[in-house]
Amino acid sequence: MKSVYKITLLFGITILVSSCHNNAAPNYQYFPNMYESVGYETYSESNAFKNGKEGQLPAQGSINRGFEPFEYENSTAGYELAKVNLKSPLDSLSREPEKAKELFEIYCISCHGASGNGKGKLVEREKFLGVPSYKDRVITEGSIYHVITYGLNSMGSHANQLSAHERWLVTDYVLKLKSEL
Repeated sequence: MKSVYKITLLFGITILVSSCHNNAAPNYQYFPNMYESVGYETYSESNAFKNGKEGQLPAQGSINRGFEPFEYENSTAGYELAKVNLKSPLDSLSREPEKAKELFEIYCISCHGASGNGKGKLVEREKFLGVPSYKDRVITEGSIYHVITYGLNSMGSHANQLSAHERWLVTDYVLKLKSEL
C-alpha cells in the first residue's frame, strides 16, 4: 500500500513539474540582451556614436543596393558630354518595343503626347507649358537618357521610377517616335 502512495505521489509531482514547462517560451534565457534588444528611437540622443545621435549618415562613397552610378554629372556640361558620347547598351535582343511603349505611356505621354509632339493632356490643360516636340530638338540617345535620369527645366528626374534598363527602353522608344514625326 505504501508503494502505491509513493508511486502516485511521484507521478503527481512529475506531472506538476512537466506541465509548467513550455518549449515555445523558455523559462530562462542565457544573455537576455541578445534576445530582447534595447530599442532606440531613430533620432534620439545616445552615447553609442561620437556625435550623440542614433540616426547616422551612410558611409562616404557607399552606394544603395541595386543602384547603378551614372558617370555623367547633373549639369549642362554633363548633358553635352552625354549627348555626344553616351550610347545605348541595348542590343537587338534586349530591346522590348512593347515594354518601352508601355513605360512611355505611363510616365511620358501625359506631357509629351502619344506621338511625341509635346501636346499631352497636361499641356492641353495648360498645367505645363513649353513642352517641346521631339521633331524640334536635336536629341541623341545620350541626351534623352541624361534628361530622363536627371530631368531638365520643368521635367523632373525619373531615375527613382525607372531602372537604368527601363530608361534605355524609353530612350529607344523616344527615338522611334522622333523618326516617325
